Amino acid sequence: MNIPQHIAIIMDGNGRWAKQQNKPRSYGHFVGTDNVRNIALKADELGVKVLTLYAFSTENWKRPKEEIDYLMSLPAVFFDKFLKELMEKNIKIEVIGDLSVLPVKTIKVLNQAIKKTKHNSGMILVFALNYGGRNDIVEAVNEIIKKGNITAITEQDITNNISTKNYPDVDLMIRTSLDYRISNFLLWQLSYAELIFIDCYWPAFNGEKFVEAIEEYSNRQRRFGGLL
Repeated sequence: MNIPQHIAIIMDGNGRWAKQQNKPRSYGHFVGTDNVRNIALKADELGVKVLTLYAFSTENWKRPKEEIDYLMSLPAVFFDKFLKELMEKNIKIEVIGDLSVLPVKTIKVLNQAIKKTKHNSGMILVFALNYGGRNDIVEAVNEIIKKGNITAITEQDITNNISTKNYPDVDLMIRTSLDYRISNFLLWQLSYAELIFIDCYWPAFNGEKFVEAIEEYSNRQRRFGGLL
């Protein structure tokens, strides 16, 4: 099986899954948070180098305040439960997105996880928080402009200044809940990624389904615009 170096996942459907269980939306987010651990460990076991998870988009601020507040509390819940295990697996935590507008407690929890795992050399687990693909490209261009003496901007310039500059481009993007869109996620980085849309909600997306997605990826021919 051909294992992608970089997998990105849109973890969609927590609220709808909870509704199926006759539970509040918060319950779906809680179970979905536990599933981050399950899929991250499976990705690490398979030899994935980078796993990027779309945790909160720049558009998610449109949701009810009560739900946003709960979502902002989940990083603390996740790292309290699983950071020790992630450390044992040598997994490194990183975050992309504009953290400046997040609650102070959330920022503190994230920074602590980043600091504790910064010397780990295994799989990189990236959380995209308050992240938007368009904004990512704009910020990359602004970084280039700040350096001055610009007559023209190349693709490589943007690649070298975008939030994921230290990672390989995404090989495989998975979206759960069977919505056929990428929702402003890693627009630059998904240019040649294989896209797979899964017919289940994120809390029900288990290790077996994850492996099935990678197997489907393995069976595809990636031509990058050329011929085989």
